[in-house]
Amino acid sequence: MAIDATETKTAAADSAPSTRDARTPATPDRCRNCGAEATWNYCPSCGQETLIALPAAFTFLRDAAGRYIAFDGRMWRSLFALAFRPGFLTREYLAGRRRRYVRPARLFVALSIVVFALLRFSAGPATIMETDGDAVRAQAAGPQAAGRSAAGTGNLGFKVDPDLNLSIDADAPRWLAPLRARVEAFNRLPRDAKADQVESGMFRYAPYAAIGLLPLFALLLEVVYIGRYKRHPMRPRRYAAHLVFGAHLHAFAFLVTALFALLPYATLRTLLVVWGLVYFVLALRSVYAGSWLGVVLRAVVIALAYLVLFALAMAGLVVAAVTFR
Repeated sequence: MAIDATETKTAAADSAPSTRDARTPATPDRCRNCGAEATWNYCPSCGQETLIALPAAFTFLRDAAGRYIAFDGRMWRSLFALAFRPGFLTREYLAGRRRRYVRPARLFVALSIVVFALLRFSAGPATIMETDGDAVRAQAAGPQAAGRSAAGTGNLGFKVDPDLNLSIDADAPRWLAPLRARVEAFNRLPRDAKADQVESGMFRYAPYAAIGLLPLFALLLEVVYIGRYKRHPMRPRRYAAHLVFGAHLHAFAFLVTALFALLPYATLRTLLVVWGLVYFVLALRSVYAGSWLGVVLRAVVIALAYLVLFALAMAGLVVAAVTFR
């Protein structure tokens, strides 16, 4: 009888839900979000947690940051692969092996926030460097500045004189006409105030420009890799796949930019630039395959087209900085 009682207690203990089990049943048995039956901690229909007790402060902070940075290591694995294994994260994502790494969009957003914050707080006061009679360049001073410049050009519909006064051409695009009043208000500011407004405004709107450039970069990939899928059946062909590769490549560019701003030695900065160029070619071949000649030619076409888009984005940042305070 004693043995039977002991076995009965053991079986009852084994069948009882453990407080340390991640699948502890929740009450009530209905998801408060979608109403589906949910007997565990997460709803099997919508994925929302069924335990609605408010978390402690430490738990809240851990869930907000530690999940990707310090606790499960996904951020560190992703950063290592991003820095030293060109194209690896894209291939893993497209192959369905995604749990071990940070998702492309989150990696893109996280590193963009870090790099823009780093550049903003490490930059010194803006100074003005005259280049010629028709255009000037505003460059951030300071030992850790990554080197930012913006120059006006008549080809874009406006010009900048040495006093940072903007003038809109008579034959400028129509979308510039409503901005004349704001441009006149900007021209009335002191020269140093104009430089500060341009610098702060460019930093304010730079993340939006980065987000806008990502789908355009994916479109360039769609164009240069159109067709010839029978020869390379594993080559990504959907626009969403190009977006994934673009997000990873931009995240790498953010990482290189952050290191460029932090490293004080010119030799290390040069090595970073060289590795960035080599990385781009290696990543293209790793994800899209093809001959080395074809990869290099496509890389050159993409780089030249993207530089044009980047220049237009920088000009747009200057206009936004001047007209939207």
